[in-house]
Amino acid sequence: MVKLMTKSSIIPKPVTEYDLRLLRIYKAVVENGGFAAAENELGITRSTISVHMSNLETRMKLKLCLRGRGGFSLTEEGQAVYYAAINLFDSLNDFSLLVGSLGRELSGELVILCADQLDVAKQQKLAKVIQIVHDSFPNLHLVLDGDSIHNIEKLLLKDKAHIGLFPGYQQTEGLCYEQIYSEPIYLCCSKEHEFFNQVDTVISDEKLAAVPAIHPGVDIDASGREQLKKLNLSAKAYQFDTRKAMILSGRFIGYLPQSYIQQELNSGDMRIIQPSSLTYQFNLSLVYKKSPREVNKIDLLKKAFSNSFNII
Repeated sequence: MVKLMTKSSIIPKPVTEYDLRLLRIYKAVVENGGFAAAENELGITRSTISVHMSNLETRMKLKLCLRGRGGFSLTEEGQAVYYAAINLFDSLNDFSLLVGSLGRELSGELVILCADQLDVAKQQKLAKVIQIVHDSFPNLHLVLDGDSIHNIEKLLLKDKAHIGLFPGYQQTEGLCYEQIYSEPIYLCCSKEHEFFNQVDTVISDEKLAAVPAIHPGVDIDASGREQLKKLNLSAKAYQFDTRKAMILSGRFIGYLPQSYIQQELNSGDMRIIQPSSLTYQFNLSLVYKKSPREVNKIDLLKKAFSNSFNII
């Protein structure tokens, strides 16, 4: 466990440019695995690096690293200082980007990633978002794409994307989740399935457990998890379109939003099974990094989504 540093063990005065220089050298030494390995990156000799590290340890009143036959290693305090230095330089970089963007016309890429296909109603709402963004800042290059929840979260945390659209049942540290849409999801089957012509009262728990069912592939709410436990989950499909194709085959039952299958319900190609009990809530969230580098772009998108999706 890394020890917390006390006030008396840190630099005993406001951080100076010299302190920042020493910390940058220290960060490079750690990331290169030692003094010798850091020479090329820093462009200074090993003996000069050693002097700088001694000065840093003296100023901080801490032993940061160990050198010897066992090689280069960090003390617990050294690890704490290294991670603090990473956060410090990230914050300085974020500050520079923020100040540089103030008062300027927004430009460059604006990346929105969706984890699933949107139905017609949500496509229309997203179209309004795009309209607002483009009319406000026509020089922005909009990128709208799809990816898995896991990949979208990683891209948001790395500032490679600005906004993600996906269910926020399981939340990741460092990201903010704002629910923008909610609707019920129902268990359904196609006209090719044996349940299609059976009334709900005949479809018992035993029958439901006996036929192949589709796992949604992601975490869902507590009610949905309890319902899944009763099913014979022999397939997995996260994307609504692939799950719909599996259900239309007549070989599986699975959960889908009514808005996504309304056309099939109207045409008699699909039906909902026990809608009063076999249902859970699908919540779509607007997801973004808590401390993004391009704050102005995030704020623009949040306002556009709030306007389009009528978020209070």
